Amino acid sequence: MSGVMKRMGMIFRAKANKALDRAEDPRETLDYSYQKQLELLQKVRRGVADVATSRKRLELQLNQLQGQSSKLEDQGRKALALGREDLAREALSRRAALQQQVTDLETQHQTLQGEEEKLTLAAQRLQAKVDAFRTKKETIKATYTAAQAQTRIGEAFSGISEEMGDVGMAIQRAEDKTAQLQARAGAIDELLASGALDDHSGLAKDDIQSELDRLSGGTDVELELQRMKAELAGGSSQQAIEGSKDEQPQDTPRFDKQ
Repeated sequence: MSGVMKRMGMIFRAKANKALDRAEDPRETLDYSYQKQLELLQKVRRGVADVATSRKRLELQLNQLQGQSSKLEDQGRKALALGREDLAREALSRRAALQQQVTDLETQHQTLQGEEEKLTLAAQRLQAKVDAFRTKKETIKATYTAAQAQTRIGEAFSGISEEMGDVGMAIQRAEDKTAQLQARAGAIDELLASGALDDHSGLAKDDIQSELDRLSGGTDVELELQRMKAELAGGSSQQAIEGSKDEQPQDTPRFDKQ
């Protein structure tokens, strides 16, 4: 059962991988990667801006502390000039405390300045990489689009070639059948003409029989024509004889036979 489940899992993963491979568009993947790099570059720039802001804030604090330190020094000098050594000592003590804060802030300022320089350099390098990736991305996308179009054109030509092959085969079959029918018709005509195929219906006639029938028909016409001429000629002779009889005298004596 465990082996069956493993096999089913492998088949499922293989089919899922194949489906994802068909659905994946490298151009979309490249655009997504480029977008992620831009987001990372934006974060680095935001970090540089934050460090620069902190550095600027420290500089303002340093300026304030330095101003207070200078003021305490002047107050201590004036107090000492007026014979107020105690006030001068207090002013100098406060100035020393401020000076310690100034030193700490200067150390932090240097640290922030170093971080700012590192982040700025990293942002510049990342910007260069993003620009190079963008150029490469567009090149790959253009190449992929051209290859895709070429593949589609090739597939179209392949489909046309296959279609034309089928049409050619259909034409060849039609020509073969036509030639076969023509040959069969010619063979039947020859067999009928030679009398090899008898027509039991009595309706079909070969060439010789047709010629004989034509001659017989012509002879019958000639005979009928001659008969009619003879009848006409005979009729004319009979009328002539009857006419001559009518012209004989009526008082011609008759001799009775004794």
